[in-house]
Amino acid sequence: MSLRTVTVKLQDRLIAEIESVARARRVSRSVVLRERLEKADPPKGSVRERMQDLVVEEDRAPADLASNKARLRGYGRSRPR
Repeated sequence: MSLRTVTVKLQDRLIAEIESVARARRVSRSVVLRERLEKADPPKGSVRERMQDLVVEEDRAPADLASNKARLRGYGRSRPR
């Protein structure tokens, strides 16, 4: 099994917890993180189902701005610097 390095940023609280577990078990932090990642449940359902709270229903979405010609005036032209 080939292992690759991944860098992540964690909150101090999580780092302290991982370090505490690693010290108590006398293993590296990497071992603790790998075990937790392997134990994590895979996501259930489709991506759309998991993101449902972020989806805007069509009837609540704003009208297509491209259909308003006034908003397209000057689009694509160079702007003065």
